[in-house]
Amino acid sequence: MSGSLLTQRRFAPFFWTQALGAFNDNLFKNVLLLLLTFVAVPRHGWDTGLLNNLAAGLFILPFLLFSAWGGSLADRHDKQSLIRRLKLLELATMSVAALAVWFEQFALLLALLFMMGTQSALFGPVKYAILPQHLASTELVRGNAWVNLGTFLAILFGTLLAGLLASLDGLWARGAIAATLVGIALAGYLVSLKVPLAPSSSPGQVSWRPVTASVQILRDSWRHPRLFRGLVGISLFWFLGASYLTQLPAWVRDVVHGGETAVSALLAAFALGVGGGALLCARLSAGRLEMGLVPLGALLIGVAGFDLALQPSIVGERLGLDALGASFGFWRMMLDLALVGVGGGLYIVPLYTLVQLESRDDHRARMIAANNLLNSFFMILAALFGIVMLSVIDLSLHVFFAALAVIALAAGAVILASNPRAVLRLIIFALMHVLYRLSFSGRTCIPTQGAALVVCNHVSFMDALVLGGACPRPLRFLMDRPIYESPWLNWFFRIAGAIPVDSDRRDPGGVRRALDEVSLALRNGEVVMLFPEGRLTRTGDIGRFRRGIDIILSRDAVPVVPAALAGLWGSWTSNCGGPALGKPPRRFRARVVLAFGAPVSAEQANSSVLESKVRELKEAAEEQLLGHPPQDHCRLGG
Repeated sequence: MSGSLLTQRRFAPFFWTQALGAFNDNLFKNVLLLLLTFVAVPRHGWDTGLLNNLAAGLFILPFLLFSAWGGSLADRHDKQSLIRRLKLLELATMSVAALAVWFEQFALLLALLFMMGTQSALFGPVKYAILPQHLASTELVRGNAWVNLGTFLAILFGTLLAGLLASLDGLWARGAIAATLVGIALAGYLVSLKVPLAPSSSPGQVSWRPVTASVQILRDSWRHPRLFRGLVGISLFWFLGASYLTQLPAWVRDVVHGGETAVSALLAAFALGVGGGALLCARLSAGRLEMGLVPLGALLIGVAGFDLALQPSIVGERLGLDALGASFGFWRMMLDLALVGVGGGLYIVPLYTLVQLESRDDHRARMIAANNLLNSFFMILAALFGIVMLSVIDLSLHVFFAALAVIALAAGAVILASNPRAVLRLIIFALMHVLYRLSFSGRTCIPTQGAALVVCNHVSFMDALVLGGACPRPLRFLMDRPIYESPWLNWFFRIAGAIPVDSDRRDPGGVRRALDEVSLALRNGEVVMLFPEGRLTRTGDIGRFRRGIDIILSRDAVPVVPAALAGLWGSWTSNCGGPALGKPPRRFRARVVLAFGAPVSAEQANSSVLESKVRELKEAAEEQLLGHPPQDHCRLGG
């Protein structure tokens, strides 16, 4: 599972297959629009607005008609075989399109645009449903990041190449367009032959019932609230993206006062921003689903969008890229659009990963199909929103872009308010990386779903933060009530989901209430972390595990994941060299190792077994630190 995904057969052929398909899609769409605008309209006297809207409708209509069918096909058949057949359909469509371009058969090209939309609608469910079959759960974020990077770069380069090919003269233009369309489709088919097998977990026959099937998959997604919220979140991104990209030429014409090259430059900034944001998301996620990035991405879209909306018009008329390059305002617009794109990448990748992880294997492609249906609906809403704002109400583009920023900020605020713990966990994870040089092992030992306990040695007051930031899933944790009720930090502990516990001496029934809350969390499928020693170590060694863990397991039989920390003994938050927090910090960026072990079943787990396993993990973690001993007087481990 190691190494770059782009060098491995389980991912690379699929990546290039989908990237080449997206590239050809956008090349063909943009070439067609340019040919209609600059050749067909002057020659036949057709209406430009009608043709452009007709072309957009012909491409979106198949997503409404065929997405549900495509999802069922992908769930019921081997995805490798389906990808190859769809690439053959693309090759056949582009071969006919090449002839239509050569003979300038514009009506046929419009019909072929519908065919390309059909191929894309059928390919969409396969595109994201195949990834969980070839990638580990810890690789899904990285895989989705690369897919989104490839898609938006394909949109960019397809658009740019379309303009370049259409600018050629006469037969050269037609020949180059025809050869390129067929050549890219052929390359995509040849690469698809290397995609590994991806058999269906629920094979069977599929009937074509477009309306009934579409309603059914939307109902199925509605029955899973977390999944459905993810689908709506993805569609909101496409609403915003479609709104920005649709009005970008008008913004360049009326505000930038530039030409086609300025449109290309701003489009490039946006596309590269999305790709960069997707890769940044993969980097920050460190192999896990990091939902805290979603509201942060939405807020970044809103802030950057507001700054773009506040930019004044650039003085001039039909300015070239060289003249605009000397304008600070134009560079600021490019930066704003790039940041909108970065926010989009941070926002969209976790949501796609959520949909993949939350969907059952035999329904995953249909959930992706439901997403495509919602995306199409939201893109139609984006078009209607633009018509109402800019034509009916007759507002300026500045106000329109400000409205988009408000929508993004509102979405970010709602997501943040509904799940603040995810953002808090992300901030803690980043803070721990600033304070320490962290190394992790065995994080895949945490079950991806369902209840579990995590037990760890207790070295310092930073232990819970390191564990909470490193765990692939949100953690609930037990802590002393006096600390929990601290007037300055109680809000933090409440958001973090801490469970306060007090001794029966101070609060009769306090332990029982804490155990009841632990049981409730476990029965809700959460992960609970505790330190069975019950107190900070005073020697650096592991103390005797108390019977609380046995009481918890007798009430709720869940798997237990042992964990061990090394490197925090000797810090100012440990008892080394004096009481914790009672001495000045002596080191910064110390190396800290956190190791997780294989889960222990509830039947085999007890305090003595778990204490032994944590000791073994601690010894292994300390071995990783031997080459870099702590720079203080405390001997590692006591």
